[in-house]
Amino acid sequence: MNTVTLAETQTVLIGMDPASLEDLIQVARHRRPVALDPAVLERMKPSQQWLDGVVDGMQADTDTPPIYSINTGFGSLAGRQAFADPSDAAELSRRLVLSNAAGVGRYVDEEVVRATMFIRIVSLTQGYSGVRGDIVTLLVDMLNHGVYPAIPEYGSLGASGDLIPLAHIAIVMTRSHTGDDEELDSGEAFLDGKIISGIAAMASAGLDRLPLGAKDGLALLNGTSFSCAQAALALFDAQNLLETAQVTAAMTIESLMGFGDAFIAELHEARGQRGQIAVAARLRELLAGSTLVDGNASTDPVRQPPQDAYSLRCIPQVFGPIKETLDFAAGIINNEINAATDNPLIFPTLPDTRKLKAVSGGNFHAEYVAFAADFISIVVTEIGNITERRLFRLDDGTLNRGLPDMLVASEQVGMDCGYMLPQYLAAALVSDSKTLSHPDSVDSIPTCANQEDHVSMANNAGRHARQIVANIEIVVGIELLMAAQAIELRLGLPETAGTPGPASAATVDLLRNTASADGRRIDHLRRDVVMYPRVRKAVELVHSGAVVDTANAAVAGTYERNSLR
Repeated sequence: MNTVTLAETQTVLIGMDPASLEDLIQVARHRRPVALDPAVLERMKPSQQWLDGVVDGMQADTDTPPIYSINTGFGSLAGRQAFADPSDAAELSRRLVLSNAAGVGRYVDEEVVRATMFIRIVSLTQGYSGVRGDIVTLLVDMLNHGVYPAIPEYGSLGASGDLIPLAHIAIVMTRSHTGDDEELDSGEAFLDGKIISGIAAMASAGLDRLPLGAKDGLALLNGTSFSCAQAALALFDAQNLLETAQVTAAMTIESLMGFGDAFIAELHEARGQRGQIAVAARLRELLAGSTLVDGNASTDPVRQPPQDAYSLRCIPQVFGPIKETLDFAAGIINNEINAATDNPLIFPTLPDTRKLKAVSGGNFHAEYVAFAADFISIVVTEIGNITERRLFRLDDGTLNRGLPDMLVASEQVGMDCGYMLPQYLAAALVSDSKTLSHPDSVDSIPTCANQEDHVSMANNAGRHARQIVANIEIVVGIELLMAAQAIELRLGLPETAGTPGPASAATVDLLRNTASADGRRIDHLRRDVVMYPRVRKAVELVHSGAVVDTANAAVAGTYERNSLR
């Protein structure tokens, strides 16, 4: 799938090619409109036609065997009380949506709702779910008209899919087949920042709510879309965070006059780990042109022994496996965005010797997503772990190679705390992340009379991954502030003859030319000021990708350098 440029806007086309993580981000975070390729609606027709044949047979009083989710109950009620009246099949779908809309907790962010709806559209258009084309068309219209169902964060076990969160979408977009449409049974949605009923939200957008048919209810609810949405957003931010952390780490290395030996290519090639080799190469790129770093592949180090603490020396050995783990998670997430994950799935092309084309399985089990989210949580916590150690080293006058305590050259020593408290904040956030990164996927609590006796807890894993990424974005934002301060302090020392490389210099310029959250410049700290506006803006620079973009432009030689002070 590609983002195609139209006359006035960029529309993400859901077509026959796989959707990408970038497509999801464009829709979820940047509110790009969505369009359906007519080919995917054609792809959906065979499974719908088979299902229509089953319903037609029921209407003709043809003896119809129990077919899960079409004329039976759900979960441990599968196979019980098979019925022949097609209206009962429609009523079954509606009651399923009502009963499953049972979530509690704070409402998730709009970007999570949009990502979930996008993934659900992609999943249903794979053509195995038996749903009508107007259902996915309505989901597209809801995205394009800004209808965002209010989804509570708690409820999903990650098997049988994300039933409860997805029901909070389905209840807004659907109604009873009988024509009765109780506002109290229409769910909740956001409009202009306020919670209103599903009926009111859809009416405001000029959209009609749809009656459900056989299997439609379970097709909308049974799948991994909500857990996958959270993991996908966490992954995208984690990838950007790792790139940013390499920039801020290089700045710290320069400010502490670190040794270049730790990043020589031959050293990393001797180990042969792909991620480690890539990170070392990136650090050499970021440190290129710096005369603050001691030694490189062609120049002997001056100071002996040429060894830094592990939080500087071992960045490739720590960030390398993080990079490879995120790459692994990306493969899982990209596959899951395009996966058919409800149950049963319908395969009309099965041999004629098999009349039942609906196949019951377990694609709703989100273990893949749970593992991916847990791995993201673990490795992002490690970004925070090693980054916080560099912050501690920058603050400590016995470890920072001649810089003032707490990175503030106070006129009266002891009057100013400088960067003492941001390191406290980082320590608190890293500790929180360590707790949250306990793998959710190793937990399981049986449900549904033990029919669903093993679940993935992927929703919990995704929630925790997003929180951990948000925590560590703050930690890296603090390193951005402290490393910039430290570089300037280093350059102000009479014994310093060197200069930072273009990447670090440009990043310092970015910070100094940015207004903090309260409108004041993020200038060099000479005495204590209110810190939280600076921290908030630094985190914005991290999250937005501005730090990485600035460093990349400097490396490419396209950044016009200003003065450091």
